[in-house]
Amino acid sequence: MSGDKYLIRDQHTIYFITLTVIKWIDIFTRESYREIIVHSLNFCIKTKGLEVFAWVIMSNHVHLLVSCNAPHRMSDFLRDFKKFTSKEIVKVIDSSKESRRHWILKILSEEGNRLRRIKKFKLWKDDNHAIDLFRYHISIKQKMNYIHNNPVAAGIVDNAIDYVYSSCRDYCGRKGLVEVSPRFKVVDI
Repeated sequence: MSGDKYLIRDQHTIYFITLTVIKWIDIFTRESYREIIVHSLNFCIKTKGLEVFAWVIMSNHVHLLVSCNAPHRMSDFLRDFKKFTSKEIVKVIDSSKESRRHWILKILSEEGNRLRRIKKFKLWKDDNHAIDLFRYHISIKQKMNYIHNNPVAAGIVDNAIDYVYSSCRDYCGRKGLVEVSPRFKVVDI
């Protein structure tokens, strides 16, 4: 678990999760890689009991506010999501005209070769920084605001609603790219 102090104890509670690309490589500067994340989240919503309350894709990490409905498990979702997105993103990098192709694949390969359980490439850091909001008495609204304001804090947009790869739009009367659970739609952001 790579020293991650936030362990997934309850498989069905609400977690604030941060998935980080190894070496903080800015992978998600390309739309095609962001779309893999979006499609995978929507697939997991339909087939793996995933409930998404808030999300954002930044240049080198993804924040999620999510839970899994029984019989599905959060640990299984994370394992499958990271494995699938890693393979798909590497496949697109390898077959595209990505200007950083050789550099990115070299780093991902070096990281993958360090671990026996990885066959070739490693995209995601091992830890998920999965914070159980109820266990640590953290406000859902606070984490939603943090997620939605990430692109503003990074200087990508002036207004959170203008960032397409976020759930902010779903809370402001627009339709976003990922199917957000209506359970907390009443939360003001």
